[in-house]
Amino acid sequence: MAQVLEFKLPDLGEGLTEAEIVRWLVEVGDVVAVDQPVVEVETAKAMVEVPCPYGGVVTARFGEEGAELPVGAPLLTVAVGAPADPGASVDSHTPDDGGAPVGVRAPEEPAERALQAAAEESSGNVLVGYGTAAAPARRRRVRPTRPALEVPAAFSGEATSGGSESPATRVDGPVPVISPLVRRLAREHDVDLRALAGSGPDGLITRADVEAAIGAGRAGTAGTREAVASEERRQVEAGQEPTRAGLASRHPLTGVRGLVADKMSRSRREIPEATCWVDADATELLAARAVMNAAVTERDGQKVSLLALFARISVAALGRFPMLNSSVDMEAREVRRFADIHLGFAAQTDRGLVVPVVRHAQTRTTESINAELIRLTEEGRAGKLTPRDLTGGTFTLNNYGVFGVDGSTPIINHPEAAMLGVGRIVPKPWVHQGELAVRHVVQLSLTFDHRVCDGGTAGGFLRYVADCVEQPAVLLRSV
Repeated sequence: MAQVLEFKLPDLGEGLTEAEIVRWLVEVGDVVAVDQPVVEVETAKAMVEVPCPYGGVVTARFGEEGAELPVGAPLLTVAVGAPADPGASVDSHTPDDGGAPVGVRAPEEPAERALQAAAEESSGNVLVGYGTAAAPARRRRVRPTRPALEVPAAFSGEATSGGSESPATRVDGPVPVISPLVRRLAREHDVDLRALAGSGPDGLITRADVEAAIGAGRAGTAGTREAVASEERRQVEAGQEPTRAGLASRHPLTGVRGLVADKMSRSRREIPEATCWVDADATELLAARAVMNAAVTERDGQKVSLLALFARISVAALGRFPMLNSSVDMEAREVRRFADIHLGFAAQTDRGLVVPVVRHAQTRTTESINAELIRLTEEGRAGKLTPRDLTGGTFTLNNYGVFGVDGSTPIINHPEAAMLGVGRIVPKPWVHQGELAVRHVVQLSLTFDHRVCDGGTAGGFLRYVADCVEQPAVLLRSV
C-alpha cells in the first residue's frame, strides 16, 4: 500500500519567511523522482526551483500559481510506493476546489471516451490544451464551478488564491504569455493581457508589449491629471473647496521591494550613520584600464570593468582599515570584525534592487573579481540568483554613477558597517601638476556606522581609495 507523504515549503535562505508560487512543474498524478524540481517559487531574493525529497505519484498540490506561502506550509503530497502507471487512479484535492476531489482517471475505452466527451460538452466542462515549442501541449480539466475559464498561469498571468482578480490574471481564453516576469509586470500595472497583440513568435506577448501598454496608460493618466488640475483651479477661482484627486494606483511592498523597504527602515532606525566624500582624478585609472584591456582577446578572457577596479581598490582599503569590515551586535554590545571580505555590489534589475555578493574577495585577483561580477550580474538580470548569492555580505560597493549622477549619501546595507559610493566619471577643470587641465573626475563617498569607527578611520579609508584611483601604482604595494 502506498504511503502518502507531505512535502512542506523548506527554508530557502537567510531571513526568508515566505515564497510566491511562480510555476508548478508537475501535475496531480505525475510520477516524480527523488530531488526532481516540482515547483518554481520566487522569494524576496531570487527565483528558485524547489526539488522534492520523495519519489512517487503526486496526489495533491497546495496553492495556485501566484499565491504566497509561508515557510513550513504544505506544498504537495506524494504517494510513495504507488504504481508508476500514470493511468492508475489517484484521488486528491486542492484548497481552491472547495474540497472537491480532482482525480487522475484510468484511460477509458473509445466508446467510454465518446460518452465522456458528450457528457462534458453538455455539462459545461472544457478541456484546455496549451503548450509552447519548448514545452509540449498538455491537457487539463477545467471545472464548471468557476465563473470564468481559468488557464495555466504560463499564459494568463499569475493566478490568485481567492478574492478578486485583476484583468491581468483572469481571462476568457488562452493568452500567449510565457515569462513569469512579464506576467508580474502586467499584474503590477493592471495591464489587461487579453487586449494586447503579442509581437513575439506566434503572437507571444513580450515584456516590450507590456511596457508599451504601460506607457500608453501613463499618457492617459497624465491627461486625466491635467483635467483634474484644471477643475481644481476652476473651483479655487470660484471660491469653492477643491476636491482631492483620486488615487492613481497602489503598489504592495512585497517581494524584493518589500525586503528592501524593511532593511532600509531598520538601517535608518538602528545605525547612526555619517557620510564623508572626496573628488578624485580618475584619469590615470582610466588609462590603466585601457592598457589592461588593450591586449585582451576573446580567447584570453573578459575585459576588466571599472566596477572590478573599484572593487579591487575597496578590498585593499579594507585590508588597511579592517574595522569597516564589521557589524555591530547591540545585544552583546560588541563590534564583530570579519576575517573574510564578502563584497556586495548594488545592481538594478527587472526585479528591483539586489545586492549580489562576491565571496572571499580578499583571496581573488582583479581578473577573478571581474569574472564573478559579470556572472552575478548576468544571473541577476535573468532572475536566477540564489539566496546564497544575495546573503552574507560584509561591505557594499554602490556604483550609482551608472545612473548619471555625481554623488549620493546611501543607506548602509544592514547589518554591515559601511558602503562606498562611486559617482559618474566626467571631464572637469582640474589643477594637475600646477596647471589647469581637463581631467576625468569622480566623486567618492563613504557612509559608515559611527559606532564602529570615528571620522579619522573613515577619512583614512576614503583617502586611500582616492589615492589608488589617482595613482593606481599605489595599489601595487598591497597586492
